[in-house]
Amino acid sequence: MLTHLKLPHSVRNILKASTFWQENYLILREFRNFRKITVLSVIFTLFAAVFEGVSISFLLAFLQSLTTPNAPAEQTGIIGKVSILILGADASPNSRLYLISALILLSTWIRAVFNYFSGIYTEKSQLILADCLRKQMFEQLQALSLGYFTESRSGEIVNTMTTEIERLKQVFGGISFIITRVLVIIVYFICLFYISWQMTVISILVFSLLAVGLTTLNRRVREASFGISEANGLFNTNTLELVNGIRTVQIFGTQDFERDRFYKTSNKLLNASIKVVYAWTFVKPIAECIIMTAMICLIIVSFTKLTIPVSALLTFFFVLVRVTPSIQDMNGTLAYLSTLAGSLENVKAFLSTDNKTYFENGEIHFPGFKRSIDLVSVDFGYDPNHLVLHNIKLSIERGKMTALVGQSGSGKSTLADLIARFYDPIEGQIFVDGIDLRMLDIKSYREKIAVVSQDTFIFNTSIRNNIAYGKLDATDAEIQEAARLANALEFIQGMPEGLDTILGERGVNLSGGQRQRIAIARALIRNPEILILDEATAALDTVSERLIQESIENISLGRTVIAIAHRLSTIAKADKVVVLENGYIVEQGKHADLLELRGKFWKYYQLQQESGLKG
Repeated sequence: MLTHLKLPHSVRNILKASTFWQENYLILREFRNFRKITVLSVIFTLFAAVFEGVSISFLLAFLQSLTTPNAPAEQTGIIGKVSILILGADASPNSRLYLISALILLSTWIRAVFNYFSGIYTEKSQLILADCLRKQMFEQLQALSLGYFTESRSGEIVNTMTTEIERLKQVFGGISFIITRVLVIIVYFICLFYISWQMTVISILVFSLLAVGLTTLNRRVREASFGISEANGLFNTNTLELVNGIRTVQIFGTQDFERDRFYKTSNKLLNASIKVVYAWTFVKPIAECIIMTAMICLIIVSFTKLTIPVSALLTFFFVLVRVTPSIQDMNGTLAYLSTLAGSLENVKAFLSTDNKTYFENGEIHFPGFKRSIDLVSVDFGYDPNHLVLHNIKLSIERGKMTALVGQSGSGKSTLADLIARFYDPIEGQIFVDGIDLRMLDIKSYREKIAVVSQDTFIFNTSIRNNIAYGKLDATDAEIQEAARLANALEFIQGMPEGLDTILGERGVNLSGGQRQRIAIARALIRNPEILILDEATAALDTVSERLIQESIENISLGRTVIAIAHRLSTIAKADKVVVLENGYIVEQGKHADLLELRGKFWKYYQLQQESGLKG
C-alpha cells in the first residue's frame, strides 16, 4: 500500500538519508571517536571554498581594471568601494590595479593555508577511522564464539582487517574530496549567478543532464566492484594456506596442483579488477566529451544571444573552466567510490551482529575447584542437526585423573572442549561444583585451567615469551622450573641464545617433540588446578614420551587431570577411564577393571599391544 503512495520530495530525501544512516551505522558510528577532527576538516574546507569565491570576485575587478581602466571606482563593484576606502576616490587606475592584485595574492595564500589544514585533518580522520575499525574488528573477534572460526576462512578475515580497511580509507578520502568539490562548486555557481544568471541557468541544466547519465554509469561500476572483494578474500585464503602448509606441499609433491590453484585465484582477482577498470575509466572520457560540447555551445550562445561585458564574460568562462574539472573530478571520484562498494559491504558484514553466535559470559566469580565437574545428559554438535556427543553423563572428581579414550572421531577432544567451555552443549548442562558452567565468569574459570593440545601453537618470539604466555608476569625462575618439569630445560640451554632464542613462524626452529614440551611448560607455569591434556604426548618420541609422562605424573598430584590418550600405556595410573564410541560413553571405570571386563577398552588395548609387538 505504502509503496504506491507518492511522497513529497523532501520526505523522500529524509527517508533516503535515514536508510543510508541505518545501512552504514556500523561505520558512521566510529566518527564519534574523532568528531572534533572531522568538524575542523569541514570548517577549513568551507573557509577554503569561501576564499575561492573571494578570489574570483577580485579577479572580476582585476579584469574590469584591465579592460576599462579609466572607469570610476564606483563601477568596479565591491572592490571599487574597497579601493575608495583604502586609497581614496582620486586613486589612479594603476593604484587600484596594484591593490586588486595584492588582494588576489592575499586571498590565494589564505585559501592555500585553509586547504593545507583541511588536508591534514582529512588525512588524520582517515587514519583514525581505519584504526577504530581495526580495533572494533578485534573486539568482534574476541567476542565471537569459537564456532565462528571453524566456519570462516582465516584468509577472508585477514583480508577484511587489512585490504578492505585500506580500501575503506579511500572511501572516506573520496567522500571528503567530494564534499570539498561540492562546496567549491557551490561558490563557483554563486559567482556565476552574480555575473550572468541566464548563462548559469543554462549551465545548470546541461550539467544536471550530465549528472543523470553518469549516475547510471556509476551504478554499473558499483555492481562490478563486489567481485573484487570476493576474489581478494579467496586469494588471501589460498595464499595463507600455501604459506602455512608449505611443508605438506613439499612432502606430497603437490607444487603443480598448488601452482594451478594459485594461478586460478590470481587470475580471478585480475579479471575482477580489469572488469572494474573498464567500467570506471569509461566514465571520465565520456564526461570530458560531454562537458566540452556543452562549453562550446555556451560560448556560441553568449556571443550570439546575450550582451555581456567582455570582463564579465571572461570571468564567467574562467569560473566555468574551473567548475568543469571540479565536476569531472567529482564524477571520477564517485565512479571510483563505486568500485569500493564491495569493501564497504565486507566491513559492514564483518561488524554486523546479525547471524553470529557470541560468547555469553557468566557473572559468578570462580574461586577455585572444590568438588567435581558433572556433565548431565549433554548433547553437542557443531551442526545442531548432526550431533557429535550424545547423552553424556560423566562426573570428573577433583584431584583425580580422568582419561578419555576411543577411536578418532569418537568425540574425545570435543568433550574436553566443552569442559573448557570453548563450546556450550545443545542439550543438557555442565556443572562445576554445582554451578552451571555458563553462569561462571570465564576469565576467572580459565585462570584455573591449562590446556595442552596435540595441535601446538608456537608464537614467533623467544622461548621465554612462549613459556611466559601462560603467566605474563612470570619470573625467570618460574620459567626455568616450568621448563624443567616439562623436560624442556636441557634442550633450551643447548639453544644458541637459551631462553632468548627466537623460535620462528609456528616454531619452525623446533622439532615436534620440542614444540610440545614448550607448550607443556607454558601450561605448567600457570600452576593450574585443572589440566587438560589433549593427546599431549602424541608428537613425542618414546624417550621424550616417557620423560614427559613422569613429569605429568609428578605434577598431577593434587590436580585434576583430564587426559585424552592415543597410547593407552600412558593412562595406566588414571583414576577413571572413559571409553567413547561414536559420541556415546560405552564404558567407564578403573584401568584394571575395564581390562577385566574385556569390552571395548580391552579390545583397544589388545590392538595396541599387537601393534607394539609387530613394531
